Amino acid sequence: MPSPHLITPAQLARRIGLPDAPALIDLRIAEDEAADPRLLPGSRRATHGDIADWAPTWRGRAVVLICQKGQKLSQGAAAWLRHHGAGAETLDGGFLAWAQAGLPLVSPARMPPRDAKGRTLWVTRARPKVDRIACPWLIRRFVDPEAVFLFVAPSEVAAVAERFGATPFDVEGVFWSHRGPLCTFDAMLQEFGLELPALDHLARIVRGADTAEPGLAPEAAGLLAASLGLSRLHCDDLAQLEAGMTLYDAFFRWCRDAAQETHNWPAGRTA
Repeated sequence: MPSPHLITPAQLARRIGLPDAPALIDLRIAEDEAADPRLLPGSRRATHGDIADWAPTWRGRAVVLICQKGQKLSQGAAAWLRHHGAGAETLDGGFLAWAQAGLPLVSPARMPPRDAKGRTLWVTRARPKVDRIACPWLIRRFVDPEAVFLFVAPSEVAAVAERFGATPFDVEGVFWSHRGPLCTFDAMLQEFGLELPALDHLARIVRGADTAEPGLAPEAAGLLAASLGLSRLHCDDLAQLEAGMTLYDAFFRWCRDAAQETHNWPAGRTA
């Protein structure tokens, strides 16, 4: 009988990118990391040697443990976390099974440095509209769920980045910004190596809304309208970001699961 604490790569792939996705902890040893340094989207690294210190911090959380083959390291760590009250599962077959299934992996080559609490820190212009909400959504759902975003006056972005060790984005003259016809959201997909049809579809919508090219996708005009509406509803940028997270969750889920679905009224009406 299979373990009730296993999750298959296919099952986990359906949950990644969603607001209720489990936390992912990569326990691979240094030799395995060196052979393939990529990460499952949104995962963070930890070591099994000090698990007694960090296991209690996951009490009450849903967590998936990942090691090279889904054997002793992840199963032992999952048992530790369950002992401390976490809903911990093991990725069946481990990192190798995920990679062999061709599921998305994030390249760490462009990953910004993390702060003392293990979070990436980003800074951009205040009063976000499209790209400056879409990019934080992408980062929190697929790169770093604990990422911190600072919204400051446009003239102060560079100085804040320097003084606080933050990574600037969606401003002129920085790495994470527009590239020709592509917007910053496109650049992040490319640099992190996030290859997922639903994200590619969403990128066209974001690009159309952000660069005044509504012909790129029929939904671009709607995203722009909703984004401008949110910017009027919220005078606080972080409150707008939280509202925007739900908006992009919905667009991503539509791109992934409902793009071909139609709706009419009344339901079941015949010609």
